[in-house]
Amino acid sequence: MSCASAHCVGFLNSNRFLVALNIIMSIHISAKQGDIADKILLPGDPLRAKFIAENFLEDAVCFNEVRNMFGYTGTYKGHRVSVMGTGMGMPSISIYARELIVDYGVKTLIRVGTAGAIDPDVHVRELVLAQAAATNSNIIRNDFPEFDFPQIADFGLLDNAYHIAKEMGVTTHVGNVLSSDVFYSNMPERNMALGKMGVKAIEMEAAALYYLAAQHHVKALGIMTISDNLNDPTEDTTAEERQTTFTDMMKVGLETLIAND
Repeated sequence: MSCASAHCVGFLNSNRFLVALNIIMSIHISAKQGDIADKILLPGDPLRAKFIAENFLEDAVCFNEVRNMFGYTGTYKGHRVSVMGTGMGMPSISIYARELIVDYGVKTLIRVGTAGAIDPDVHVRELVLAQAAATNSNIIRNDFPEFDFPQIADFGLLDNAYHIAKEMGVTTHVGNVLSSDVFYSNMPERNMALGKMGVKAIEMEAAALYYLAAQHHVKALGIMTISDNLNDPTEDTTAEERQTTFTDMMKVGLETLIAND
């Protein structure tokens, strides 16, 4: 066994020991049992998680700083909720979402992130509610190579989010998105062809989140703010704006989390 392999095995064994003692609960999240609410917002950017906690939650307490993937639990309008970053891409969100579901008992997960518009009728700063998520990833085909499993949102969350956004006066689109493994595509024309078929936007996480939700019988929804327009490159946003100014999405996500409490 190589030194790297031995180190990995030793880490996993020591981590399982800590889990058994209820000191930590999972490999990538340092929270204890009960530190995380059963409802959570999942921004990709951990600094957006920090922003949400500081600006929307009362009595927010940080439960995770491992790999700087910040997670917080607090209250929103009297309801206990959590928020945690997931990083970029389906492999990353799959790790965090699975541990949140399996190790911490989270039942409702709402992704709040950015996306690039590929439907000509969708524009920067508008919201997209991902009713379903197509994907070019093999993350699901690894389990089901014979067919394509449809990744869909929880209808109750989708319905609530749509009506909440409309009541807030936010321009909102509902439909399919493309969850891609590739940010800088060498064949962007393929993405644009999907836009002509009504796919609203391209992002990198929703399909994996929906697949995990289906596996574990929990609720999931993707709410995206359009940060870029692939049909019109003059429509864009800065990195700072992506982190701190997409507050409509954050409010819709939080209101949706507590809608049925």
